[in-house]
Amino acid sequence: MNVAVVILNWNGKDLLEKFLPSVVRFSTEATIYLADNASTDDSVAFVSEFFPSVKIIQNKINGGYAKGYNDALKNLSEEIFVLLNSDVEVTENWLQPVISEFEKDNSVVAAQPKILDYKNKEFFEYAGAAGGFIDKYGYPYCRGRIFDTLEKDEGQYNDVSNIFWASGACLFVKADAFWQAGGFDEDYFAHQEEIDLCWRLQSKAGKILYVGNSKIYHVGGATLATLNPKKTFYNFRNSLLNILKNAKGNQAFTSIFMRMLLDGLAAFQFLFQGKPQHFIAILKAHFSFYLLIPKFLQKRKKYASKMKYFLIKSIVFQYFIQKKKVFNEL
Repeated sequence: MNVAVVILNWNGKDLLEKFLPSVVRFSTEATIYLADNASTDDSVAFVSEFFPSVKIIQNKINGGYAKGYNDALKNLSEEIFVLLNSDVEVTENWLQPVISEFEKDNSVVAAQPKILDYKNKEFFEYAGAAGGFIDKYGYPYCRGRIFDTLEKDEGQYNDVSNIFWASGACLFVKADAFWQAGGFDEDYFAHQEEIDLCWRLQSKAGKILYVGNSKIYHVGGATLATLNPKKTFYNFRNSLLNILKNAKGNQAFTSIFMRMLLDGLAAFQFLFQGKPQHFIAILKAHFSFYLLIPKFLQKRKKYASKMKYFLIKSIVFQYFIQKKKVFNEL
């Protein structure tokens, strides 16, 4: 299979200096692309000069993750896209174990490798860990990471496993399936657009896999810090959009109502912790969600699926009340 490794960049010269060498060194079987989101630094010039084998795609605007990748991928001809964050260090033979799963089973449409923390390499990394799931109310969690609890990698997830969503930090996706599902939803801008995409891919009978014998290290928060209120805004708003758009029947609306009550509790928790910007971010997320409801009701007519999207009803209850802190306790 022909493979394109596509790195989305926006003013990320420092990250490219640090992490692009490993990608070039260990991805000889793929064509590597830098998809630049209208950077104003000299990152494109740097890559052109020092990594001439990397092909440059120059987007006209900074459309965020969703539009940035949609624009970059539309003229590529490879069978598999590997969407790779610029703050990722890859390892030797990281591509082939995942690609072989696509070759063995034609129903596999997306996958991710094991994602470990670059800053603490014995532990899983927040954005994807060993593969993602969501609960009934749209809260994402992972094998290896539930909320802020990160597991140590002790080989407990050295398997190949079906998952609900593969991380956008390192997302392998079959090109034809990506476009048949409609690509990324650009109304998301950033955060959780991979969950929406994976939901749509599965509604068309596609499989999403985690492949534990492929390993990468992700910095995380390099483009938008974990404690940035913008990240809070996008995560809370986009979780609601995911359910409204993709969950079929009355369960969508009951889940949204319950989720909004839980969001209210989270907002006041931020306030009591002395983080008023995050309290405001959740309020803004809800108002933005209200404004998008008419548009997403139209999308719902096209994309909503009867497939069951959750393994457990409430990760909040299991984590905070039942004190189940790791995936294998759920």
